[in-house]
Amino acid sequence: MNADRTAWEERSVARVVSPVRPRKLAKVPFVEMADGRLQGVVSSGSDIERVYVSSIAAGTLTYNCSTNNNRPCGGLYGDPCKHLRSLVDEAVLQYGLERVAGYLKAEVPENGSLIYSIQGGVERSQGAAVFSRFLRHLAYLELPAASGPLPELHWFPSGVS
Repeated sequence: MNADRTAWEERSVARVVSPVRPRKLAKVPFVEMADGRLQGVVSSGSDIERVYVSSIAAGTLTYNCSTNNNRPCGGLYGDPCKHLRSLVDEAVLQYGLERVAGYLKAEVPENGSLIYSIQGGVERSQGAAVFSRFLRHLAYLELPAASGPLPELHWFPSGVS
């Protein structure tokens, strides 16, 4: 093993950052900070078969919320809707307020709430990529437990020259 690399860098798996606090996955089953956004999938409060893809852009703090088939959220009236509020709450539980606010480049006053710092307005965006990634994560849950590599991830560089 290369002396400059730690042992986990030589494996086909990466460390998972432990959540700051445990969270329930029923309301927000998927949350991530990726592609310059805080984004995730939020369950509908009224229809068990409907989910929303919600996102907040880093820097501009613009936001969007729509169903998984890109129909706009009915609660998005110039302020973040309840789905965006749930997304932010669960992201803070998962990653911590400082990390989420830092990623979004949001200034949160001391003892303030991150959601009240999200004032960028609505900017419509497609949620298909986020929803697709969520479905991929669900598919991994159905795989039998194994310590070997997954064939579909064979293209990742191994770090061996």
